[in-house]
Amino acid sequence: METVTVLLVLAVFIAVLYGLWTMQKKHVAFSKRVFTGLGAGVVFGAVLQLLFGAEGTVTSQAMEWISLVGTGYVRFLQMLIMPLVFVSIIRAFTKIEGTKNLGKISATVLTTLLATTAVAALLGILSVMLFNLDGAEFVQGAAEAARIQELQESQQQVADLTIADQLVNFIPTNFFEDLAGLRDTSVISVVIFSAFVGMAYLGVRRKDPENGEMFERIIGSVYAIVMRIVTLVLRLAPYGIFALMTRALATSSFQALINLAVFVIASYAAIIVMFLLHMLILAAMKVNPVQYLKKAWPVLGFAFSSRSSAGALPLNIETQRHALGVDDASANFAGTFGLSIGQNGCAGIYPAMLAAIVAPSVGMDLFDPMTILTIVAVVTISSFGVAGVGGGATFAALIVLGTLGMPVTIVGLVISVEPIIDMARTMLNVNDSILAGVVSSRRIGEFDDAVLNDESAIVSSDM
Repeated sequence: METVTVLLVLAVFIAVLYGLWTMQKKHVAFSKRVFTGLGAGVVFGAVLQLLFGAEGTVTSQAMEWISLVGTGYVRFLQMLIMPLVFVSIIRAFTKIEGTKNLGKISATVLTTLLATTAVAALLGILSVMLFNLDGAEFVQGAAEAARIQELQESQQQVADLTIADQLVNFIPTNFFEDLAGLRDTSVISVVIFSAFVGMAYLGVRRKDPENGEMFERIIGSVYAIVMRIVTLVLRLAPYGIFALMTRALATSSFQALINLAVFVIASYAAIIVMFLLHMLILAAMKVNPVQYLKKAWPVLGFAFSSRSSAGALPLNIETQRHALGVDDASANFAGTFGLSIGQNGCAGIYPAMLAAIVAPSVGMDLFDPMTILTIVAVVTISSFGVAGVGGGATFAALIVLGTLGMPVTIVGLVISVEPIIDMARTMLNVNDSILAGVVSSRRIGEFDDAVLNDESAIVSSDM
């Protein structure tokens, strides 16, 4: 009977995929297909959980096949990350007129990412205070106990690793090893190597224009090929998002949400306030937040459902360039740097909240301004220090808690609601990288308002 039920679930899943394909054939707007997939995934996943349970046999067996679509889509995007980072950074240098803009772009992007992370950390602390979570104790089950054991082992690996050591690890010793993604710091290492190639190109262009032009044409051709592959993969977005959202809702524990409801609400409150601050910054940059959201929502929706900032990179860069009017150089720098530096959600709000919760247990007065400043400073520095390291938010939390001399138990105690919170955190991370691109582009005077206000200028799978 269970086999028949699983087949019926998969039949419904396939029917929705067919419906999305039909929408594509009728040339329905890409953003509408993405939202349709997102909404359908929420409804379908919630129904599966209510009918069969998050850990039921039917749900587990169905998810094996549904994940083939969702995980497969994310892997296709991940396949593009290293080539896209490499060629995007170099191409950004070919689009820069002189070194003046190079300095402005890099400084503006980094400042935006790190400054907003500091604000995000402060919001995380204030959220803990507002919801009276400081010193809170959470229930520890078997899953939490196992996770805590893993975290304690992981912390031992980074216990003697200073932020300076982490920064040294960013420097690539074997570029091809990093291009293959074999190290935890591979992404940031590829960024560094690509930046050196770009700076070398600027020198060659100045001293040997002929070879400089040839190199620019080669990079332009490679970039065109990579972006064409991006277009082909993006056509799968509505299907992938539907599958990812279905899995997220079907396998999340509603009971855990109830048990940790205050923590979840506090996390979302901080994330929402930070997102609104992003909108205020955009307004200050003379960018209409409503128009911005219309254009950026497809990539934000993907980030929310996939929980992958890296997977969202192709859509991130294309959204900045083709839908928002950000210049090529700023879009490429902001998108790639945002993967590994100053993530507002995972490296800002999350570790700051955990540190604030356990602060009383180590004798720290959370209402002491120096305690708040210390946590904010450590979180901000660590958001750069753990750039590109695998483990995301968890690794960031380990570094922050370890630096502050706090126990890591809290990280394991909230594991059951991690996926639900991580969706919003990832969306905030991606939004901040786009924000950095907009701010940079506006600062160097290259932002194209005509593109932003053009309703037809959107990211499309048919580009």
